[in-house]
Amino acid sequence: MQWTVLVNDEQQPALYPADRPAPAGWHPTGFTGTEESCAAHVDATRPDLRPLPPRS
Repeated sequence: MQWTVLVNDEQQPALYPADRPAPAGWHPTGFTGTEESCAAHVDATRPDLRPLPPRS
């Protein structure tokens, strides 16, 4: 099974099945692969999973 990395408006990532459309409020990052490779990509690019601070 292939997975894709999605992000929401606060740049929080999620893994989602690649053969399904992204749910409302989530956007593909362009990275697709195995669950393990997607998790490694998230770990490498976004080690802090907390939401971004509010912007003024």
